[in-house]
Amino acid sequence: MLTVDHLSMEFASRPVLDDISFLINRKERIALVGKNGAGKTTLLRLIAGEYQPTSGRISRETDMTIGYLPQVMLFHDNRTLREEVMTVHQQMADTQDEARFIAEMDRTIIGLGFERKDFDRPCSEFSGGWRMRIELAKILLRHPDLLLLDEPTNHLDIESIQWLEDFLKTSPSAVLMVSHDRAFIDNVCGRTIEITLGRIYDYNVNYSRFVELRKERHEQQVRAYMNQQKMIQDTEEFIERFRYKATKAVQVQSRIKQLEKLERLEVDLEDTSRLNLRFPPAPRSGDFPLIVEDLRKDFGEHNVFHDVTFTIRRGEKVAFVGKNGEGKTTLVKCIMNQLDYLCSLKIGHNVKIGYFAQNQAALLDENLTVFETIDYVAVGDIRTKIRDILGAFMFGGEASDKKVKVLSGGERSRLAMIRLLLEPCNLLILDEPTNHLDMQSKDVLKAALKDFDGTLICVSHDRDFLNGLVSKVYEFGGGRVKEHLGGIYDFLRTKKLTNLEAIGYESATNPRQYSRSNANRELTTSAQDYAAQKAAAAEKRKKEKQIAEVEAAIAALETQQAEMEQMLASPENQTQENFQRYESIKHQIEQKLYEWEILSE
Repeated sequence: MLTVDHLSMEFASRPVLDDISFLINRKERIALVGKNGAGKTTLLRLIAGEYQPTSGRISRETDMTIGYLPQVMLFHDNRTLREEVMTVHQQMADTQDEARFIAEMDRTIIGLGFERKDFDRPCSEFSGGWRMRIELAKILLRHPDLLLLDEPTNHLDIESIQWLEDFLKTSPSAVLMVSHDRAFIDNVCGRTIEITLGRIYDYNVNYSRFVELRKERHEQQVRAYMNQQKMIQDTEEFIERFRYKATKAVQVQSRIKQLEKLERLEVDLEDTSRLNLRFPPAPRSGDFPLIVEDLRKDFGEHNVFHDVTFTIRRGEKVAFVGKNGEGKTTLVKCIMNQLDYLCSLKIGHNVKIGYFAQNQAALLDENLTVFETIDYVAVGDIRTKIRDILGAFMFGGEASDKKVKVLSGGERSRLAMIRLLLEPCNLLILDEPTNHLDMQSKDVLKAALKDFDGTLICVSHDRDFLNGLVSKVYEFGGGRVKEHLGGIYDFLRTKKLTNLEAIGYESATNPRQYSRSNANRELTTSAQDYAAQKAAAAEKRKKEKQIAEVEAAIAALETQQAEMEQMLASPENQTQENFQRYESIKHQIEQKLYEWEILSE
């Protein structure tokens, strides 16, 4: 469907992508991963046609359509929500009946978290996050052949993320997406492409499996890199030692030419997987750091929540979840005494709060460097690990010497998070802490929070981040706050049951509506069953073909391996280059065997 052929891209003579090639097939769902700044967004913009490559080309099938959701876009404010989304139908009026389009439009808009009362509101009334959802709805309703999604879950709540997951899994569109939401890409994508040091590594597995394979590949790359560095050092020492000896002139020149021809290996040596970051010991607080009784908050005539009552015990880790606009951040601001409220909210004895707000970055001193900002608050042994900590949060190398005033908004947020990690407190309140973190940084933060011996309140839509971290969930919705015991997936399972029970109750109270909706549901289910069977058969044929291709590749590689083993049996062939080639073939065989195993399952 789309071919990327020997593509390279430079900005100001700095290579971002270096001679990369890959294919995107129809209905394929691919996760594009890599560190911030690796070139993921650049690649999406190249495929979308917004950039032209320095060299190479991108070939598309005739009449192929692309829908691109960037992280930042311009919005049109002179229409209502309904009118804005209906512009899609006006552009494709010849291809879809208006009544069908309106029905699909309603499902899509509601699935993305809007309510029917929002349909006639001007787009200008919505925040940037909600307007991003409007653009996403428009793109999804066009049903393009290829969807390019750059961080699509950044502005979605948990329910909307799950709806988008289900939509993408059943969509006929191919998908290439950038996301730091591990659970989301694991559930949607079956292929992972990593960009690192300008090159790509293509794995026909989901993200979790990719992490395992990448670890093995990285260890082998590091070994090969270290071996080559030692060989280079030994060769340079030989050249330097015998440079002026006439009897060694031929050998010296041979070594010099050897170094000139050597293809230097590159490897990302910044590995934060073993970094163990710990919060300072939490000063002991009272047994109940937070007691809320009959709390109410209004903005004018609008009630955000009422009759909110709960108690958080010392050492508990809880999550605040719910749709955007239901009062999660408002309640946090009440706790921080930044907003007034009605009734009772009590902070416990000896509670020291550490607070990460979504605008926390604005409180940093712009005249300090990144390193100075952290060095200022670090105490004890942690001072010896400041460089490692900064590297884990993407401030490695020269980035640690940047002034705060030149950092982007995302970089400032990450820096504010690091600073919070190092300040002693016993009640941590984090409002969307993972919005600007990549997956490695999130893993470091999550591990530190799990070991934190104080109390935690976390506002987040990131299921993978919350999973295994919190033991209680407070659901915000409809002006109320409901307590759910258990982890985030326990809550989601309960929530799904609650929704089904609500549908059953609504149906029982309106038999006529129930009958009509039941009939529609049966028709839909029948069509979906047929489509699912057809898709499953096609997928099976595709997998069988892929298995045959992988088996052929394994056989060819094993032949190469046997030839290399025979060649290496002779001492004169035991060169560094040949050993590296042999190791490369072994690694390729291992990777293909993993692929064969996954496909066979």
